Amino acid sequence: MSIDVLLLVLFGALLHASWNALVKSGKDKSLDAALIAAGGACCALPFLPFLPMPNITALPFILASAVLQFIYFRLVAVAYTLGDIGLVYPLMRGVAPLLVAASSSFILGEHLSPMALTGIFVICAGIMTLAFEARHGGRTATIFALLNAVVIASYTFVDGVGAREAGNAISYTLWMSLLPPVLLFSHAIYMRGGRAVINHVRGNWWRGILGGGGSILSYGLALWAMTKAPVAIVAALRETSILFAIVISVFILKEKASIWRYVAGAVIAAGVLVMRLG
Repeated sequence: MSIDVLLLVLFGALLHASWNALVKSGKDKSLDAALIAAGGACCALPFLPFLPMPNITALPFILASAVLQFIYFRLVAVAYTLGDIGLVYPLMRGVAPLLVAASSSFILGEHLSPMALTGIFVICAGIMTLAFEARHGGRTATIFALLNAVVIASYTFVDGVGAREAGNAISYTLWMSLLPPVLLFSHAIYMRGGRAVINHVRGNWWRGILGGGGSILSYGLALWAMTKAPVAIVAALRETSILFAIVISVFILKEKASIWRYVAGAVIAAGVLVMRLG
């Protein structure tokens, strides 16, 4: 992997951690997640006329990704309701790249070098180390987190192939971002009523714009990188967002951090170095 691709993926990981921090700091995480998805779509719309249409062969991937993204956001809300974020988030983000790495040779025909595989497993080990500091959450939360790891791995494959089929990773990313907020807000209005949703949007629209812009740029960088490097490597590097999340949680959100967070950060950094050397 070239240094420019590596740095852009890491920048995307920083953006991913930032918009997750916006969701975490909000009072209604389900509606905030929908707002950020909508903000991403709004940020995408002005650029669509200036980009080529994705190839027609990418349409099934765009539709499949929208459904998977909807399931992903819903499982996030359920898992965070049942368990501590210190347990749920590391499991979701740590297990997913392991699933991608384990199955990419069968699904995509991509064969990774021993150093790349070592880097992936080191990064994932660092991420899952964060689960040791969890204070709450049990078997049910773990089950939902692991289910969502499967969803994350699934849309990683779908979008990795879809971006290649589209002929333009940026165009694919922007078109792919339009449908998930429609599904999320339709579900929210059905479950909670239009007035509650509108009131939340009025008071928190800025979260959608800031988080949505960061979200769409973060994922766009990852999909672009997947056209330049193996999907499994990019997927693992993207999960270094937790490393940035540690910094944000300690220095911005003023959360108390146990020794496990610092151990995990060191292990993740080591994994990135191993991957780069490979």
